[in-house]
Amino acid sequence: MNPVRLADVIATLDAAYPPALAESWDSVGLVCGDPDDTVATVTIAVDPTAAVVDEAIDAGADLLLVHHPLLLRGVDTVGAHTPKGALVHKLIKAGCALFTAHTNADSADPGVSDALAEALGLTVTGPIDPHPTENLDKWVVLVPAGDADTVRRALFDAGAGHIGNYRDCSWSVTGQGQFLPTDGANPTLGAVGALERVEESRVEVIAPRGIRQNVLAAMRAAHPYEEVAFDVFEMATFPGPRGLGRVGELPEPLSLRDFTDRVADALPATTWGVRAAGDPEAMIRTVAVCGGSGDSYLDAVSRLGVDAYVTADLRHHPADEHLRAGGPALIDVAHWASEQPWCDQAKGVLDTAFGHTPDWQVRVSAVRTDPWSVSASPS
Repeated sequence: MNPVRLADVIATLDAAYPPALAESWDSVGLVCGDPDDTVATVTIAVDPTAAVVDEAIDAGADLLLVHHPLLLRGVDTVGAHTPKGALVHKLIKAGCALFTAHTNADSADPGVSDALAEALGLTVTGPIDPHPTENLDKWVVLVPAGDADTVRRALFDAGAGHIGNYRDCSWSVTGQGQFLPTDGANPTLGAVGALERVEESRVEVIAPRGIRQNVLAAMRAAHPYEEVAFDVFEMATFPGPRGLGRVGELPEPLSLRDFTDRVADALPATTWGVRAAGDPEAMIRTVAVCGGSGDSYLDAVSRLGVDAYVTADLRHHPADEHLRAGGPALIDVAHWASEQPWCDQAKGVLDTAFGHTPDWQVRVSAVRTDPWSVSASPS
């Protein structure tokens, strides 16, 4: 059995958390490491802190997979005299790669908020802020029935015919085509000046709009006619399953007080704790969640009409105005705690792909990287 290369792991992670889903300001992907190196041991964490890096190296990790970028803003140096540069140097010296899946993991399906929803026992119904479905073309190609399979295969090989988890998808119907070659024509069938009627197949396939030129070239190369009859329709987009945040339902309604306890029990303990705003006895059934900072979606969850919203980093004034306007109850948790469930999700992605490999091991970091370490109440 061939060893797993870092490039193989990256391909798996990019399939689960497509880099194209990352926000424009974000920094995701490989930070350091050689894609040709082998990987057998992986550590997963939310934050690439010094303690997490030490833990990964002590565990003999070949790869440290994190959610939050080490190098997010503009970087002028990774010199070892800087805190972040020192971590990069330490990882490289130890032969441990560093890879980040941030807002691409937030918007993926499943992604960070799916992991949070699962931890809370929610059945997910969709995103808070759905991304539109992919820009697609529908190709309609008229081809002599005997050549339909050849043209269809060329379209598939060019990247057409993918629908979800299915490939080589097409639809066909047979009809009669007719044409009359004129002077200068070099017809595959028939003769100049004579009306020709041919049994033809109407072949329909779907393809991403971005590969339109590739599909066009493949169709023309495979088609027997010098003048191909075809149509290209730009398909409408709709709200898709990918996007930030998730909306879901509890199996049974709970009071806000009891649901807050449920959230506290489901997530790792932090000094920040779990706090709620709203009527403690209000019944909660539909819930929106957003792993990480989520107060930018207060208006969106109000429009959705959910009973409660679970997120992190809620600020005083936005929360107060939200409640005054009659918005759903709020449950504020620590940023790190809201994203920690993703680590187990990512572990599942890697174990599914490579768990059959000898000596393969993925571990979730035991380091609590929530920055708050002390809390106090009046004595």
